[in-house]
Amino acid sequence: MTEYAAGKNLDRLTPREIVVELDKYIVGQKKAKRAVAVALRNRIRRIKLDPEVREDIAPKNILMIGPTGVGKTEIARRLARLANSPFIKVEATKYTEVGYVGRDVESMIRDLMAAGVQMVKEEMQDQVNAEAEKRAEEALLDLLVPRPGKKRRETKPQGPLIKPVGTFSFNNDNGAGIMGTAIQVGIPVMRNPSGEDASVVSAGDFSSADGANNADESADAGNAGTKNADPTREKFRQWLKEGKLEDRTVEITVNQNPQFPSMEMMGGGFEDLESSLSGIAGFFGGTKKTKLVTVKRAREILIAEEAEKLIDRDRVSDEARRRVEETGIVFIDEIDKIAVRGERGGGPDVSREGVQRDILPIVEGARVNTKWGQVDTSHILFVAAGAFNVSKPSDLIPELQGRFPLRVELDSLGKDDFLRILTEPKNALTKQYTDLLGTEKIDIEFTPQAVERLAGLAAEVNSRLENIGARRLHTIMETLLEELSFEAPDIAPKKVTITEQYVNEKLTDLAMDQDLGRYIL
Repeated sequence: MTEYAAGKNLDRLTPREIVVELDKYIVGQKKAKRAVAVALRNRIRRIKLDPEVREDIAPKNILMIGPTGVGKTEIARRLARLANSPFIKVEATKYTEVGYVGRDVESMIRDLMAAGVQMVKEEMQDQVNAEAEKRAEEALLDLLVPRPGKKRRETKPQGPLIKPVGTFSFNNDNGAGIMGTAIQVGIPVMRNPSGEDASVVSAGDFSSADGANNADESADAGNAGTKNADPTREKFRQWLKEGKLEDRTVEITVNQNPQFPSMEMMGGGFEDLESSLSGIAGFFGGTKKTKLVTVKRAREILIAEEAEKLIDRDRVSDEARRRVEETGIVFIDEIDKIAVRGERGGGPDVSREGVQRDILPIVEGARVNTKWGQVDTSHILFVAAGAFNVSKPSDLIPELQGRFPLRVELDSLGKDDFLRILTEPKNALTKQYTDLLGTEKIDIEFTPQAVERLAGLAAEVNSRLENIGARRLHTIMETLLEELSFEAPDIAPKKVTITEQYVNEKLTDLAMDQDLGRYIL
């Protein structure tokens, strides 16, 4: 695997080209695009430096300020996808300081590491997919045409006897509350089975209508185990490749990981308890389950299992941890909701400021324990965002303000921006609805006047009601095409032209009725 998978060469991602790529999906917001482009380019520059110099260069975290629906999240998400970086979006409001109800702030790094592991794992699976398909084909042929004399392998223990037996809670020395689940671990029973593998479906179970004679197949099967290819096995191999056996049913045995109840831990004494339970389950070998599935589904299951065997898990963890530490991006949304307004005092503001103080060491650089090892957050790029329509960035604690040196204010969207959003991006809304209804053989076409009218209505409703940015377009488009979407299966095939008159008939009265529009638009 290359150091950075995906077809992009990071050296070619100049700030200008990064902005061009972002322009394909996000309208306007040039300041924000330039800021994230420079931040990404600085990370590329840092990777090229000597290790001694590299460690002293911290990422320039970004604070985006702007109303909802103007593209803050999309900019960060598209940037991560462009650089093939592990990315996670979190809401600041779901965290709380220790002692209050909420998630531990370190869980954002564990979630980021999980995303990195999944990313690397998928890339490695693509590399071994050809070999996994070959192995899955042989395993599938073993199910269809068992080899004579094949003995059943000694089975692994039939699952760990692990079950929750209750919950516990107590206070540690620091006075923080700790809650968890008590478990009971039993010793599994070893079994020594003998005889043929019961999970094999014999070739004789297939009718002669498939083009094979059972008597000939039995005679051919007698030659199995020799160095020469088994004619029956090769015949079934050919049928598999031609797709003639896709709907046949076979019996396979699959590994099944035990499921544990979800739990939230408060305090530092029992970090990653769920990961520990999973490790115990893995030590005992997991559980086995026999399933009757079609050949098509069996192939998918076997390919996944074989790919899992071919992947080096340690290599996955090491590469994922390196990517997370060097190129990971954490997007913290709604950070203005944990800002303390005005004079800092008691009440719920104590919890808000506590969240900021808990987030601070993560942003500054700390080592977080995950089930894949410790992750250093010193060089992870943090992008925070908030509307700040009630509070101000200065309401954040000074230490946290200093960790977000780049401040970018995003502009509110107007009619011209909505017009561009409806037509220019690759995933423009008009294109999305055209494709969706096209699956029902409804060919819809938007006239330029209709699109302009939709943009004007969105801007008008945003000015009178709550300004929710581009999300208003989704509401308007759904309302506009609701009737057509409902009737599409009954009137297809049909061509429908969305004109300005059509838009006025469906939306103008609704937009003008402020009481009704408040609920619908």
